[in-house]
This record gives sequence, C-alpha cells and structure tokens, in this order.
Amino acid sequence: MSKKAFGIDIGGSGIKGAPVDLATGELLAERVRIATPQPSTPDAVADTVAELIASFDIDDDMPVGVTFPAVIQAGVAQTAANVDKSWIGTDVDALLTKRTGHDVFVVNDADAAGIAEMTFGAGQDTSGVVLVVTLGTGVGSATFVDGRLVPNTELGHLLLHGDSAEKYMASSIREKEDLDWETWAGRLQEYFSHVEFLFSPTRIIVGGGVSKKHQKFLPLLDLKTEIVPAELRNEAGIVGAAALARHEQKSLKKAAKKAKKAGKTSDGKSDEKSAKKAAKKAAEKSEQQAGEKEKVKREAAK
Repeated sequence: MSKKAFGIDIGGSGIKGAPVDLATGELLAERVRIATPQPSTPDAVADTVAELIASFDIDDDMPVGVTFPAVIQAGVAQTAANVDKSWIGTDVDALLTKRTGHDVFVVNDADAAGIAEMTFGAGQDTSGVVLVVTLGTGVGSATFVDGRLVPNTELGHLLLHGDSAEKYMASSIREKEDLDWETWAGRLQEYFSHVEFLFSPTRIIVGGGVSKKHQKFLPLLDLKTEIVPAELRNEAGIVGAAALARHEQKSLKKAAKKAKKAGKTSDGKSDEKSAKKAAKKAAEKSEQQAGEKEKVKREAAK
C-alpha cells in the first residue's frame, strides 16, 4: 500500500488540504485553501471538500483524512464549534465519503494535530501519558497513552476560576487583554499545574500559532513534567488527518478480509456502508484486544 494519503483541515474560516508523504510527514504538493462557505452547512462544506480534492490529481483509492471542529464519535459530529449547528448529529464520515468518492475518515481537529506530533514531531517514541495542547482562539487537546489516542478529550474546558479554562488562558485572551508574556505565563502555570496533577503526564507538547514564540513563555513555567513546543504547526491538522486515514484504511482492509473469510459481516448485509461499518467495528475490537495484550505484558514485566 502506498505511503500516501490526503489530509484536509476544516476550520471556521478556511478549508485547506494537500496530499501527504507518510514516510516523512511532508506535503507532496502546495496546499490549497478555500474559504469555508457561509453558512457552513453540511451540504455546502461537503461541496467545498469535494472541490478541494478535485483540484489535485490523486488516485481514486487514496484515503482522505478530515479534521473537524467537533467531538466525533463513530464518524458522527456530536458538537459543532465554529461551523453551522446543523452538523450536530450528522454522519460526517458517510457524507464526505459519498460526496467525494474516496474513503473518508473524520477526526477531531485537536486529535489530528496530536497524531501529527506523535507520528512526526515532538511526541515520537514517547511512552506514558502525552498531552498535546494547542493554544489559539480556544484551547484544544489530544491525549495519548503509550502512543494510543484517547479521542475527544476537551481539556480546554476544565474548570478554572469557575469557568472553562480557555476563557482564562487561551492565546486569544492574552491578545484581547493585552497581557505581557510574564502575566500570561502565570495563567498558563495555573492551568498546566492543574493538568499535571490530574494526569501525571510524561510530556506536554504545546502547539498553536503562539508556539512559534515559545521561548517567551515556556521557560517561565515551573512543572515536574517536561513541556516542549510542537514541531508541526500550520500543517499539523493536514498531516495528522492523512496519517489517521491511511492507518484506518489499512485496518479496514484487514478487517474486511477477515470478515470475508468468515463469510459474513456484523449485520449480514452486503452493501458498502454496512461493510465499512462492520470492518470498522472489527478493527476497533482488534486494536482493543492488542491494547489489552500489551497491558498484560507490561504487568507481567513488573
């Protein structure tokens, strides 16, 4: 299987994408950006995604990973941040797969950035609990345990001073309140100390646009945990989504072969959507079993 996939990053103002070389994490062509349609309804965004993919000459079987600003469960949007509320309850995976003709795999935007860091950036070969926190308009987070993603963690919404932490220490708040770096670092200290107490992470990776200026605030923090800047910035969503897509497509093909060999799908149906869902279920079960085996091995080694 080719080590290539297509990544798309959906945001409130723009939708950007490019094919990715998954051996290196580098874009294979200059990314294309199209303004997010307003209103950003499912049909309008799906048309834009299809237009973006069509602007590249890629193989029909190339998987497509898509970041989405929402909690995603089994491909379905449970929330909607910076996009039209009509997305809530929409099967994003199925809609974009049908509209583009590609196997599409949708992932929370912060989780995608985390996948990119763990695969190609500051989280490579790091065991234990790793937190990737993006500081921007809000605060996004991705959590990994021994390299495995715990999806949809919303650590920017931990309570701090009686409200969501991001309303107190996001990068946008620093700009809005015109805070100097030292004052803002004091707020970050409160937040990261709280996160450190709750999760005992091995490493914290700080991303978002402000991470380009990490020398102005990270050295001011006093934590037991190693805290480092992200290495992939503007391209993290695209790269992480592409990496996820290839991994998921590979898992689906293995699960489909296993299901075909057994002569059945989970619900007895043969249509493509049912087969895809059955394969996904089998892949998830296989990964869960692998994780349980690894846990047993670690316990036995103690």
